[in-house]
Amino acid sequence: MNAMLAARAQKGSDALHLHKIAIPEPGPQDVLVKVASAGLAPGMMTLLAQGAFKHLPTTLGHEAAGTIAAVGNQVEGIGIGTRVRVHPNLNCRTCGYCRSDRDMMCPQQAMIGHAAFGDVPMPLYDRYHDGGLAEYIRVPHWLVDTLPDSVSFDVGAKVHDLANAIRALKCADLPLGATLVVTAATGTMGTATVKLARHFGVSRLILVGRSAERLDAVRPLAGDVHTDIVALDELPSNWAKEGGLTRALRTLVPQGADAVLDFVPEGPATSQALAALATGASLVHMGANRSPLLFPMIAVMVNCWRIVGTRACTRTDAREALTLLERGALDAEELITHRYPLAAANEAVAALQNRTEPIWMAVVNP
Repeated sequence: MNAMLAARAQKGSDALHLHKIAIPEPGPQDVLVKVASAGLAPGMMTLLAQGAFKHLPTTLGHEAAGTIAAVGNQVEGIGIGTRVRVHPNLNCRTCGYCRSDRDMMCPQQAMIGHAAFGDVPMPLYDRYHDGGLAEYIRVPHWLVDTLPDSVSFDVGAKVHDLANAIRALKCADLPLGATLVVTAATGTMGTATVKLARHFGVSRLILVGRSAERLDAVRPLAGDVHTDIVALDELPSNWAKEGGLTRALRTLVPQGADAVLDFVPEGPATSQALAALATGASLVHMGANRSPLLFPMIAVMVNCWRIVGTRACTRTDAREALTLLERGALDAEELITHRYPLAAANEAVAALQNRTEPIWMAVVNP
């Protein structure tokens, strides 16, 4: 039996387990990808603990890039050895959402190597739930994008996060020359957004994070976009209860920001950033913050604020990211700060969760 190493989740455990399992056989419409790089996201362990993985045991990892190792007998137009990235979003491809560039809203939407979000039958997720933290991954042929030779496998594996940032920036409906607040700016989504901001006409960034030192390290990613920082650790100790973040943002932008892209996973920073918006501005949330908004709806009405949630990118967003990378308009290599062997997958996940050292994007190289 041909075997491969894979980082697996199993019932009754909130850790990753390294196992030797059989290399999957591609079906008629499948391709088998030899994984060169797989992205890591701390949220997958949270979802695992919450029971969002409907098939256990399973191989985790929704971000992957590598080379085609085998193709099914009905696959045309892609050959063995082709460099590809895997698009992880599984959806029906025929509903109104899928046909209108909103495929992340499909009732069948789930993610390879990740969670399923609906209660309807999900035949694609049933077959393709195993992810990319392995030496090989089997996926339907329509979910691979050719990776340009100029784009590394590590960056290819993280195209999904770049595309998520593109979707969030689109949702913000920014005016030209916008002032944009980015919360949790030192994380994966924050750094991706900072890197992409100039492509959306942003002229001023305000980066919010816990540490001034870590925010200063992110600042150069903005290029020539004017950038200010707000470090939560330097606000008054009662900022969370007394609106200290709102005051700090309003001091920098008295008229209010044109948008907030909010990636905060918990706490009052989301509500306080919302209060720093200009009239008619938008807050786009993609942080899975469970804390309630501390505003009566009349405040949203009077200020004509837009509050938009987005949980994933679309295929169009991913292809736009690839185009920017291929043309050299976007260089994302510096965003990859940590690389781990597959055998160290648990160490990598622990580092992402603890954040004792700055991590922008992390990948595993099987």
